[in-house]
Formats: sequence, structure tokens, C-alpha cells
Amino acid sequence: MKKFILAHDLGTTGNKATLYDPDGCNRGSSFYSYPTEYTQVNWAEQNPDDWWSAICTSTRQLLAQAGLSPDQVACIVFSGQMMGCVPLDERARPLRKAIIWADQRSVDQVHWLSQRVAPGRMYRISGHRLSASYSLLKMLWLRDNEPQIYKETYKFMHAKDAIAARLTGTFVTEPSDASGMNLFDLERGDWSVEILDATEIHPEKLPPVISSTQVIGGVLREVAEEVGVAAGTPVVIGGGDGVCAAAGAGVVREGMAFNYIGSSSWIALATNQPIYDPEKKIFTFAHLIPGMFCPCGTMQTAGGAYQWTRDQLGGLEMQAAGELALSAYELLDLQAEKSPPSAGGLIFLPYLLGERSPWWNPNARGAFVGLTIRHTRQDMIRAVLEGVTMNLRLILEAFTAQSTHISAMRVIGGGARSRFWNQLMADIYGLPVQRLAVLEEATSMGAALAGGIGVGLYPDFSMIEKMNQVEMTVEPDPVSHATYNRLYPVFAATYRALEPVFEQLAEINLA
Repeated sequence: MKKFILAHDLGTTGNKATLYDPDGCNRGSSFYSYPTEYTQVNWAEQNPDDWWSAICTSTRQLLAQAGLSPDQVACIVFSGQMMGCVPLDERARPLRKAIIWADQRSVDQVHWLSQRVAPGRMYRISGHRLSASYSLLKMLWLRDNEPQIYKETYKFMHAKDAIAARLTGTFVTEPSDASGMNLFDLERGDWSVEILDATEIHPEKLPPVISSTQVIGGVLREVAEEVGVAAGTPVVIGGGDGVCAAAGAGVVREGMAFNYIGSSSWIALATNQPIYDPEKKIFTFAHLIPGMFCPCGTMQTAGGAYQWTRDQLGGLEMQAAGELALSAYELLDLQAEKSPPSAGGLIFLPYLLGERSPWWNPNARGAFVGLTIRHTRQDMIRAVLEGVTMNLRLILEAFTAQSTHISAMRVIGGGARSRFWNQLMADIYGLPVQRLAVLEEATSMGAALAGGIGVGLYPDFSMIEKMNQVEMTVEPDPVSHATYNRLYPVFAATYRALEPVFEQLAEINLA
């Protein structure tokens, strides 16, 4: 019986293949890594053939581990890294290496396009700032710098869509990935005629946009044996990894929100309309659910700031963790708990790699402000976690300022394991924080949800309530929340006061 969903998550560091059964349970996973090439400053490329090898190898490993035969796979579905650019020929073979999301080379193209489409207009059409991060600008860079490649390109695709095309011969994308290109009209749900006209990109170079849950075809006979699945196995297109994570976190109805805490962090919502912030602090993707949207704000260093704290201030905890077979972060949490809310008036700006939301300032820098001779290492550790969470509250309030109601904050990611951080988030946000049963598999789970719906194994997106339930709810402490309400405007004012200093440091190259 064909009853297992094979979900592939084509991430930045590698591909993770995961099996889900008809009850929505994870039945095993296999990971295959691949490299990223940084051949020049601000360049980041990957070889799509490495993605293909990862898909084939992880599929075979996973089915062997699970003791399943290829004909037990009901469908293959994808999540994948977003905002890339993969030029394919008519056989779905790459014409060059993929320019991935982290690539920032196309600054000249940003300037050129800003003269043709006002940045405010771009934000209003696409839901995103005009930026070198997005696929459109990478396409324009290819047109300007590798015109033969551009001319020979049949379709420009995303990572998951490129692999799906190689599996099936069908060239398509879906709204979540399409909406991360600076080229998609969010409210129309299709490619923007206005932006296409301004850029003089022919729409035939773009794939059709279909539903995330749609079966796009079956695995081709000529590749089935290489991949390790049966010819004709249905392929569901799935979605971009950030939006799949939203579905996997159960954020599938208006008013629901989640906070991913990893090396970076973001807050995202499910809404019936896009959210346009006057200061462009946030951006909006299309959701996996047709007609819904996924507004988002993301910061650069969340868990990354805590990792820096561990490495630079947590030598004792790292040593003890090795001896006690514990996580150093658990021991750091215990130290932070010894410091009072507000860390004795110590503020930490968590901008160790510049910042995206809410400031969009690559020159922003980290800082401890308010240090006195009475402050302790415990205060510094707590201040780091408070600073990260205060910045996330700035993102949260960019949503609520648009009259968006959020009743609770779901948390996923490795950082969500910390009970202390869960409480800190509840106290700073003033919201119940709901920790989910599945924290680090939400992305593949969201993709599997789309696949299961696509082939009729799952009824609809409400299935996620069975697949990933709330395990624990942390309520805000009123006294601590009041303290953080007094500290919060000071945190924002501290960044604004230091912003000129950050620019001066950048000018003299001391940062």
C-alpha cells in the first residue's frame, strides 16, 4: 500500500529526507550535505547537481533504514531554500551554478531597478523591499554579466522547483517561493506585469504558478532507478522552507503566529491579507494555503548571539557541560536566572552581523550599554537573551501596529527548548508562549502536510493540529512584563542613539 510521504527539505547546508505516515508521524530521516562556494566577496553559489545527488542518496538511505520498498511511497514533496536563481535548459539541466539566497552581488542591478520601479511601489506590489537578496536581481545580474547564459535559459527556477522539474519534466513554481522573488504580485497571485515591463524580462522565462498542494506529475521512468523510487510516483511541489515552517508550526489560521529561534530568528503570522508596514520593517510571503499570506520579520543573530556569549563568556559552563553531559546553554540559563529582569539596567544590542528587521542596517553592531561596576557575568548573560527578545518584540509590534491580533506565540527551533527563554519571551511579549511537541522538524512537516493533502492522505491543513500539538504553555508574569514595558522604549532608543556611531565606524573601517 502506498502510504508514506517522502518530504525533501533542500536547505543551505544539505538535504534532509523525512518519511511521514498517514497519521502524520515522522518515521525516520536521512541527511546529505553539500557545499556552498564563496568565490568572491558577496557571492554565494551551489551546484544543483549536488542537490540532485543529495536527493538520490538521502532517498535510498532513508528507504533502506525504514525497510520500505519504493512502491510504498505515496508521494514526494519539497520544501527548499528560497530567493535563489537556478537557470535551467529545456531538459531541466542547470546552465551554471545556482546563485543562492545569501548572494549579494547584484547591487548595481538594485540601483538600476530603483530608477524604474520606485522602492515603495516595489514593496507594495511584492510585499518585499527591493533587495539584492531576491531572485529578480540575480536574474538581472545574469542578463548583464552572463548574457549567453541568460539567453539560453528556458526557465529560472528555485532549488526545489529545479529538482522537481528534473524528476518530472514539469516546470512550475508555487506562491510561497514565487513571492520571494521581488517579481510576484501578492494580491493578484501571479507575476507582476508592471515589474516585468519595467525590467523587460520576458514572462516565458518564468514558470507557471500553481498551488503548493498540487501534484505536478509522476517521477520519470528514466530517473526513477537513480532516485530510488518507483516510476510514476506522484510529486507535489510543496513550498519555500520558511513558509513550510509556518505550516509545520500550525500557523494556518488568521491570528496565529510563531517564533523560530535558531542561529537567526523570525516571527511570522498567518493572515488573510498582506501586511504593509509604513517603514518597511517587515515583509510578506504567500502562505501554502491558497489565498492566505505569511507576513514575516527576521533578525540576523538570535541563537547566534547566545552562541557568541557561550564562546566568549561561558568557558566555565562549556567545561562543566562536558563533564556533566549537559548542554552548556542549560548551564548558562541557570546563571542568567540569577540576574533580575532587566539585568540590573544593562542593555545588549544583538546586532553582531548587522540587522535585517526592524532596522535593515548592515552597519548595525552589537553593544552592551549601561555597564556599571556592580554588574556581573550573570547580568551580561541575561542581557544577551533580553536583547535578542527585545528586538523580536520590535518585529512583533510592527505587526500589531497594523491592527493585527495575535493571541499567543508558538515557538520552534533549537532555542525553543530553553524553558527560561520561553518565560523570557512570554514576559517581554506579554503573550502566552506555546512550545510545540516538534521543534526542529517543522519545515519538513509543513512540506509533508502539503504532500499529504495533494495525494489525499490528509484531509486539509487542519491535520497539523494532530501532527504537531502544543506541548507546554508559558504565561507571562505580570510583574516582569511591567518591568520590560519600562525597558522596551529604552532599548529602541539605545539603537537610535548609536546609529550614527555605527555609520562612523563603518566609514573608518573599524567595525
